[in-house]
Amino acid sequence: MSFMGRSATLAVLALAVLAVVGCGGTVIDDAKTEGAIEQNLEDSLGKKVSSVDCPSGVEVDAGASFECVVTLTGGKEETVSLKIINDDADVEVTGLQPK
Repeated sequence: MSFMGRSATLAVLALAVLAVVGCGGTVIDDAKTEGAIEQNLEDSLGKKVSSVDCPSGVEVDAGASFECVVTLTGGKEETVSLKIINDDADVEVTGLQPK
């Protein structure tokens, strides 16, 4: 599957990742985001994921973007780009590319 096809497939997968309210405001729950990315990559693309690493402390700001690093079984790494789509901390995958 081409990158464009993969990207289009992933873009329709909105991830409900929830937010955590802390002292500094509302932030994306990185652990839930990592789990959702892993599940979606395995289900939609058949990729075997060994780990996902997303930054912690990403503030919920509709329209903002951030990236996570996915390590596939065998050690290959890919970068997943995500966009926060609303103040409820829903995100969508906007890109997937080799690192």
